[in-house]
Amino acid sequence: MTINLVHKGLPLTPAITAYVEEKMETLNKFMEGIEQMDVEVGMSTHHHHKGNVFLCRVNVVVGGEVIRVEREEVDLYKAIDKVRDHLRETLAQAKKREADKRQNGS
Repeated sequence: MTINLVHKGLPLTPAITAYVEEKMETLNKFMEGIEQMDVEVGMSTHHHHKGNVFLCRVNVVVGGEVIRVEREEVDLYKAIDKVRDHLRETLAQAKKREADKRQNGS
C-alpha cells in the first residue's frame, strides 16, 4: 500500500507524518487490496474568528473503487483519528458486501 501525504496551510512535521502513516496502515487488516491512499492534512481556512479548524481528507483506492472521507476538527490529530474510524467502518461494510456477493454468486 502506498500512502501519499500532502499538507496544506501548515508545516508537515515528522511527528505528523509518522502519526498519519501509523493510523492509516492499521486499515490494512480491515480490507485487503488497498492499493493507494492519498492523505491531505492541513487547515481548512484561515479566516475563523476563534481557533483553527484542521482538515484531514483521504482518498482510498481499493480494487478500482475510490472511497473518499473528509473530517474537520479543532485538533489535527482528532481529525486524523475520525477519518481513520470512518474509513474502518466503510471498509468493513465494503468487505461484507463483497463477501455477500461471492456467497450469493452474483
